[in-house]
Amino acid sequence: MANKKLNTLFRYTIFLVLIILIFGTISYSYTKVAPQFGETPEGDFLTRINNSPNYDGEQFKNLIETSTGSLWDVLPLLPKLLFSEQSTPIKPFEVNFEPIPDKKMDSLCYITWYGHSAFLIELEGKRILIDPMLTDNPSPLPIGTKRFPYESPIPIDQLTDIDAIIISHDHYDHLDYQSILQLKEVTNHFYTPLGVGSHLISWGIPTSKITELDWWEDSKLSSIEIIASPSRHFSGRGLTDRDKTQWASWIIKSENTSIYFSGDGGYGPHFEDIGQKYGPFDLALMECGQYNDAWPDIHMLPEQSVAAGNEVKAKVIMPIHWGAFNLSTHSWTEPVTRFKKESELQNMTMIHPFIGKRIQLGQDYPQEEWWLRYMSESAH
Repeated sequence: MANKKLNTLFRYTIFLVLIILIFGTISYSYTKVAPQFGETPEGDFLTRINNSPNYDGEQFKNLIETSTGSLWDVLPLLPKLLFSEQSTPIKPFEVNFEPIPDKKMDSLCYITWYGHSAFLIELEGKRILIDPMLTDNPSPLPIGTKRFPYESPIPIDQLTDIDAIIISHDHYDHLDYQSILQLKEVTNHFYTPLGVGSHLISWGIPTSKITELDWWEDSKLSSIEIIASPSRHFSGRGLTDRDKTQWASWIIKSENTSIYFSGDGGYGPHFEDIGQKYGPFDLALMECGQYNDAWPDIHMLPEQSVAAGNEVKAKVIMPIHWGAFNLSTHSWTEPVTRFKKESELQNMTMIHPFIGKRIQLGQDYPQEEWWLRYMSESAH
């Protein structure tokens, strides 16, 4: 009887191992053929990576020791992540995406937020898109979290004659395959951290339209200076490309305007360095959302986001990386609520425009707590 039970257990074990192997093989094969996964760097892209002081020969490194959290840290969070009652708005956002006017060569700067970390910046007669994740699914598969409901979709077809797209890193909620496909023919140039250009090449964008920058390197878009600066994060789109491409924050400077975009990343001494080298900034777009105690090094708490905005010497700060997706266990409004409270304590000027609202930097300081319209009474 004991031998029979052992044989049955052995057969079940073998069956389970085979299922895991088959699933793993299919998953690995899928990442190699599905275009949305992109490509790992090679050729001249890889040569530049190997010459980077931020690359150790195997992968990119942060400036200080950084943990990205383990599977065992994340697994206990799944029930709350999937079933939290405060994870989404109670009704669709009543968005009203304003038409983009013709380009004008003047000193004014306009900002339009599309939710999460996606922006259109109009500056010195140029249109610059940042991290244009403009579709509904921040994943390589049509499963998982979806964009919070908008009454009308983001009008990607209205985004034309784009002078530049800036990408902070290659995670799916920042580098979106479908968005890039729709924008690539109307975009003149792409700026990315090292290695990310390989994904764009695999999606049909010519090398001549791609500029990759290492931390502290810069490039010119007409009279506008674009500078890659450090962040504290990680990268990867598949099963075998962890940290094979770089991540970055970005500085956009014209004669009249200076903007800092934090990208994704945890708190660290790089903010003070950025402030000393390139501050002050008229506006700092500061990552604030999708944080958790299970991964404290790669996403900032709202209080840290405000502190970082102060350290880069920002005159005005705006919380980003919230308002579109539920990628952590906190309520969807917690990031902006805590950010606002901390900014008031630190006497810092904060803006929080509604999604799709085009604002003029230096003139418009939206202060309506619009998110309260989309919360249940018990959550106020």
